[in-house]
Amino acid sequence: MSETKKAAGRPSTSPPAASSVDRFFRITERGSTFGREIRGGFATFFTMAYILVLNPIILGSAKDKFGHQLDTVQLTTATALVAAVMTIVMGVGGNLPLALAAGLGLNAVVAFQIAPLMSWDDAMGLIVLEGLLICVLVVTGLREAVMHAIPQGLKQAISVGIGLFIAFIGFVDAGFVSRIPDVAGTTVPVQLGGTGTLTGWPVLVFCLGVLLTIGLLARKVKGAILISIVTMTVLAIVIDTLADIKSWGLTTPSLPDSVVDTPDFGLIGHFSLFGAFGETGVITVVLLIFTLVLSDFFDTMGTVVGISAEAGLLDEKGDVPHLGRVLLIDGAAAVAGGAASSSSATSYIESAAGVGEGARTGFSNLITGGLFALALFLTPLLTIVPLQAAAPALVAVGFLMMTQVKSIDWDKYEIAIPAFLTIAVMPFTYSITNGIGAGFVAYVVIKTVLGRAKDVHWLLWGASALFVVYFAIDPIKQILGVE
Repeated sequence: MSETKKAAGRPSTSPPAASSVDRFFRITERGSTFGREIRGGFATFFTMAYILVLNPIILGSAKDKFGHQLDTVQLTTATALVAAVMTIVMGVGGNLPLALAAGLGLNAVVAFQIAPLMSWDDAMGLIVLEGLLICVLVVTGLREAVMHAIPQGLKQAISVGIGLFIAFIGFVDAGFVSRIPDVAGTTVPVQLGGTGTLTGWPVLVFCLGVLLTIGLLARKVKGAILISIVTMTVLAIVIDTLADIKSWGLTTPSLPDSVVDTPDFGLIGHFSLFGAFGETGVITVVLLIFTLVLSDFFDTMGTVVGISAEAGLLDEKGDVPHLGRVLLIDGAAAVAGGAASSSSATSYIESAAGVGEGARTGFSNLITGGLFALALFLTPLLTIVPLQAAAPALVAVGFLMMTQVKSIDWDKYEIAIPAFLTIAVMPFTYSITNGIGAGFVAYVVIKTVLGRAKDVHWLLWGASALFVVYFAIDPIKQILGVE
């Protein structure tokens, strides 16, 4: 970081703090003001408020093993509640301008990977276990060991693969891409639209939404994703009023009877800690938890360091102040998300919007968290957004996650090949776990072939062994005579 940025983020001469709140959050000391913190809190909220729409849509559109779906209104309430509480906790406990909410990517794992294997209660129990494991890793100091076990190129490939997976989900949910029925007798698995062409007003809304979103992103408009969702929802409501539309899918865009309603906390506390072990088996559960921990843990590390650096808060060694406390709160957020059935909550890179407005302390989180709390009473307004208006955001998030591909060293095959497999296998098999497993196993094999097996961390050896069992579970069962 340049000396200029350090000076801008933390002036050498600070005026005396004006109040106990100022002193507690170190607002003046960090070169900020109450006005900047308040503006930053608003900016962060409006930049990440899209999660109040997307998380219920992603989780609500999936079915568990028994065909059950989660209620959209209850999901909206749970999403807002966890975001409000944990963002405020991070502000007070970590004193960083770092907001938290249900993690995109993580919720896709829960909806499309975990839920089909078990009940929703069991799936959310795994989220709680994942959060508890992260807390244990932080408390015991094992986070450094985990960080060093996975090569940087594979970490980046995992994010890229999840990005492609999320974008693919967006295209499918909006009807832009559909599966060709098996009876068609073709080797092509998917097609454009429902018949090989784009038809219907809902798909048009999606296409316009994608164009609007990428245009706003290209112009670096703050809150681009939220602006697109709101605009396309309004357009969808107008179209639904004027045109004869057979179906919008899960949500029909129509004006609610009321804008404000009492929050529905029906999903809070509906989780089973160990039910998944009986439904899918120990090996599968261990791999699923490992996938969740990997995605959550490393995304958090990158976000925390990135936001702290942008705010000029890193110390002389380049470390985040009170990092252990910050990571512990983030782990607790995952526990809270699972306990509330809203999926794992994690730190949001969109917090950079608040930093850009001048936020430097956790006081801005009080504003952001307060706005999420206010959203608890606006569920009727938040649950009229159709998939076609929200899906462009999934495509946009996929693009943003895809940008990390440039940091992978494609000239080193020992990293490039495992990274490619990680990225490709995720969307092609509709499974994040499969992508991570393919990358890990390929990395260990290539390192061994090159005579550099000793370079592979023992944690990676153990994980790869688990993935080998995971991929070969059917022949192993046949050998052991297990049904």
